[in-house]
Amino acid sequence: MLGTAQVAHAVCPVCTVAVGAGLGLARWLGVDDTVTSLWIGALTVSMTAWTVNWMAKKKWRFAGDFWAWLAIYSAMIFIPLYFQGIVGHPLNTLWGVDKVLLGSAIGAVVFMTMARAYEVLKKRNGGHAHFPYQKVAMPIVPIALLSFVFYFITKTH
Repeated sequence: MLGTAQVAHAVCPVCTVAVGAGLGLARWLGVDDTVTSLWIGALTVSMTAWTVNWMAKKKWRFAGDFWAWLAIYSAMIFIPLYFQGIVGHPLNTLWGVDKVLLGSAIGAVVFMTMARAYEVLKKRNGGHAHFPYQKVAMPIVPIALLSFVFYFITKTH
């Protein structure tokens, strides 16, 4: 309602569309697929966590729900990219691995690891973050740093 505070969500649908559009723009601007795919992997894990948390509030949890939603979102992302010839293109590889799959896997693992590390650090600190926006910084900063690393790797490759 107008004039009342609303709960902020980590990944809103509008943000998801905006990130997708940003990834398309990055490709158009010539940013390497490995770099943009780091963000695809991180976004996929974030959307999965958002969905599982929302479902938990509705009491719709089931064993393996995180992995099931991760598989569903991954299929929704990578199957269309495959049919568009982006994933699986023989000339779009780094170290013999598809750039989109490589970047997405690394981004997903790093994002998930750092999000879990935040929870551990928060628990050890009496349920409080060590600094403002730590929950955002811990998973995002490593992805940003990896973006620079892969930018230079692919620039020279």
